[in-house]
Amino acid sequence: MFGYINVNSSELSKEGMEIYQSYYCGLCKSLREFCGRKGQFFVNYDMTFLVMLLTGLYEPPTEEGDLKCVLHPVKRRRYCANDIENYAAQMNVLLTYYNLIDDWKDDGSLTKKKIASMLEKDYARVRENWPRQTAAVEEYIKNLSDCEERKETNIDLVAGLTGEMMGELFAWREDEWYSELKTLGFYLGKFIYLMDAYEDLKADEKHDAYNPLIFLNVDDKQEFETLCKLMMTSMMSECAKSFERLPILLNADILRNIIYSGVWSKYELIQLRKKRKRQ
Repeated sequence: MFGYINVNSSELSKEGMEIYQSYYCGLCKSLREFCGRKGQFFVNYDMTFLVMLLTGLYEPPTEEGDLKCVLHPVKRRRYCANDIENYAAQMNVLLTYYNLIDDWKDDGSLTKKKIASMLEKDYARVRENWPRQTAAVEEYIKNLSDCEERKETNIDLVAGLTGEMMGELFAWREDEWYSELKTLGFYLGKFIYLMDAYEDLKADEKHDAYNPLIFLNVDDKQEFETLCKLMMTSMMSECAKSFERLPILLNADILRNIIYSGVWSKYELIQLRKKRKRQ
């Protein structure tokens, strides 16, 4: 379920893109510090959004600098690092571990099982440091598995499981922002689930795999497409409302770029592929 919460680089200034990249590099740096070089292979832009969101809200002391990168050896990379980067790195490990376990159970990939085993000690530390968030992910995996086993047809219920889990991860602290961050994460999580189901629909149909979109009661293909877009738009509308209620000024333009535009990048790519296939 990674890869949907991205920036729209075509609508962002060069300076904005550099700032965004610096938080990504800071997250990569925190992953390496937490679980070694292997952690850097799992860095993703979804957690970069979480870093920027929480940094904009809490404005913690943030270190800025530059570093050498194995993937970009020619030029040193700028980074931003703070306590939230460390938190997001651990949430990154938590989600990656369960994503690998889920993929292993789905397709029997021994490679993914082996990679997951490499993260077991790191996962144990995350569980000790962040028991509430870990419990939320574990409960999510259990409930989602139950829904898949009984082939739950209520897509709102199934998508809500991802929303509840993401809500707990977005709520860094149990303070005055806990409720609003949970709300934002909830609707963003539902959007992620819907987009993931939409992208995987053809493959799931082909392999007779569970996908709640298969059970949508619609008359034709166009109605199906309209309903899917409407559901996802509704989720991001609620997410945006929640964001606008937060007193965030720092890098608010970049965050709005992601919420209002960047999250639709994968959807637009899917539409482009469908158009090319028709032609």
